[in-house]
Amino acid sequence: MVETHFSAFDFARESLLEEFFTLLRYKSISTDPEYRGAVAECAEWVETFLSETGFTVERWNGGGHPIIFASWMNAGPSKPTVLLYGHYDVQPVDPIDLWSSPPFEPEIRNGEVFARGAVDNKGQLFYTMAAIRSLMQRTGTLPVNIKFVIEGEEEAGSESLLNLIDEKSNALKADHLFIVDVGFESLESPAVVLGCRGLVAFELELRGSNTDLHSGLHGGIAYNPNRAMVELLSQMVDSAGRVAIPGFYDDIQELSPEDRAQYSIDFSTLEYENMFDARPLGGELRYTAGERRTLRPTIEINGIAGGYAGVGFKTVIPAVCHAKISCRLVPNQDPERIGKLVVEFLKERCPQAMMIKVEAMHSGRPLRSAVGGRGASAARQSISEVLKRECFYSVEGGSIPIGNDLARASGAEVSLIGFCLPGDAIHAPNEKFGLDRMRVGFATICRLVEILGA
Repeated sequence: MVETHFSAFDFARESLLEEFFTLLRYKSISTDPEYRGAVAECAEWVETFLSETGFTVERWNGGGHPIIFASWMNAGPSKPTVLLYGHYDVQPVDPIDLWSSPPFEPEIRNGEVFARGAVDNKGQLFYTMAAIRSLMQRTGTLPVNIKFVIEGEEEAGSESLLNLIDEKSNALKADHLFIVDVGFESLESPAVVLGCRGLVAFELELRGSNTDLHSGLHGGIAYNPNRAMVELLSQMVDSAGRVAIPGFYDDIQELSPEDRAQYSIDFSTLEYENMFDARPLGGELRYTAGERRTLRPTIEINGIAGGYAGVGFKTVIPAVCHAKISCRLVPNQDPERIGKLVVEFLKERCPQAMMIKVEAMHSGRPLRSAVGGRGASAARQSISEVLKRECFYSVEGGSIPIGNDLARASGAEVSLIGFCLPGDAIHAPNEKFGLDRMRVGFATICRLVEILGA
């Protein structure tokens, strides 16, 4: 059965690649208003693909970039309904000079496609849509009812979908929800992901004057916003890697050894160091690296900008310094509450010489599903059959901001699946996705639908 799906992919490989490359060329950067037109064009491409496949397609407007909702309900009420989630928007490409090829001109090197969105999430979205189309073309029908919800703001916080999610809850109703936007450590140890961390992000500004100041004339009397920023941010974490914000850990329920044993979160320090030339020594050091990247919350400084950092030298004390901060959250942590705690902490400890602006931006709740659900079991079986090896359950360190709300609105049990690997450089220059994994993902989606419809 699996070989039939591999054969279907291989037969259509060239046309599939042509379509995939077309999708990748859309500069669908949702966070930058400059690319609004490209985002809309990308949404239209997805809409057309699903309409031509045979789906009833709707375009939902939540105030921002379009949401594509598509349904095929011809399997009938006796068959389960499967809701598939993905997103067509991508991250910005900066720093552009670190790309080996133009980020929106896909290029194949050593069997891997390099482009922004190659894996997150256009690659995984494409093989999912292509697999469903292939099944319909080969059999004339599907063994389950299928719905797609595909948004254009995942990388910007999913605000439009959140605005509509309660209003559209009847349309979203399903028995199984699959978020096809994750991965695992290696093809040798595949996993179905049953949870991901939540997120709350912040923008912080410290201002010391109304203009940049000459560091010779003002040095020694003007308080440098860069210095103030470093001093302030350094207080957020103690020497053991524990977040020092009062109340940050209050609502966390520690996993029992029995619950902890349900998840495969093994982590190879050696492989990590070889791959990224980085030592995994961040976070709460009393936990293992595997636990720190999946089961524990974090606070990170994602960017700092202040003063002059161009070629040559400019001796100024900058007027202002900016920082971007994010927290990854675990079950029972409320993004709104954590956001308030962080804002209060920073304002209370800000040096008196600074004017401070800090606000919580987009957020999403953590997600955790129980082991043993029908959808998760079917996903595990399909991956095992396709890869011909045992598949495990795991939890993901990243965030799918809409995941918790989508599970609530649909009333479905949720599983996260995908074939991203740690070296795929998601959100970074030279993002890539192996064609072998696109082939595997295609076959997995085909087999998953068959198993759920049996």
